[in-house]
Amino acid sequence: MTVSQHHSRPSSSPIIQVRGLCNRFGSLVIHDDLDLDLFAGEILGVVGGSGTGKSVLLRSIVGLHTPSAGQIRVFDVDLTELSGSDRSLYEQRFGVLFQGGALFTSLTLEQNISLPLIEHAGLSRSEAAELARMKLALTGLPPEAALKMPSELSGGMVKRAALARALALDPEILFLDEPTAGLDPIGAAAFDELIVTLSDALGLTVFLVTHDLDTLYASCDRVAVLSQHKVLVADTLEQVAQTDDDWIQQYFHGPRGRAAIAAQNRLTEQEPN
Repeated sequence: MTVSQHHSRPSSSPIIQVRGLCNRFGSLVIHDDLDLDLFAGEILGVVGGSGTGKSVLLRSIVGLHTPSAGQIRVFDVDLTELSGSDRSLYEQRFGVLFQGGALFTSLTLEQNISLPLIEHAGLSRSEAAELARMKLALTGLPPEAALKMPSELSGGMVKRAALARALALDPEILFLDEPTAGLDPIGAAAFDELIVTLSDALGLTVFLVTHDLDTLYASCDRVAVLSQHKVLVADTLEQVAQTDDDWIQQYFHGPRGRAAIAAQNRLTEQEPN
């Protein structure tokens, strides 16, 4: 099975359009005239070497960083042109999972997930708590996890709890920043499978920053490679891997790349016809 066969997804209209994006920090240029589309219903993997600005791109799209120049349209709207209240309504259609989880350490998991439901959806505490437990169950966590503090959780449980919070407001677009970082191979593979399952079941569009080749092969419909301050190529994994670029060739065809391909081939062979 090829990557493009993982999902049967619509691809006619971009849900996010990035045009001419520039991000500079003093004399340091991160992005220069960067273009990228994210299509409705797809899982897009964003990769690139250290310093290419993968997380900066994500933060620019979700509104946590103001670009130096360029335009970002989400749901066919330039969010920078909206008032604060109108922009907030659009941003509630995003779910974001940050690399470290970013859970409030002084709150239980149930309270962490209830918070946006109370603040943004106007639910009562009891209603929010009930829905929070449903979101935790959706990510595969047991009922007793709801009353645990983040410090009591394993790394994999923290990721799932953070994902449950990202899904609290039923977002249309899910942003994931290095979701499998710090997980062991078994935990990472289980998380990859969870993302694909939830994406299919909930109709999510997913913007996924990663360095994990296994995640690309297991999850992504397309891959965008950041290099030379731009998106060098954005296409199916098979097409991207054939791009004539030194970094891409080393990344996809080096020892780790060959191992990821071999692992994916083994999984394919085990699937029933």
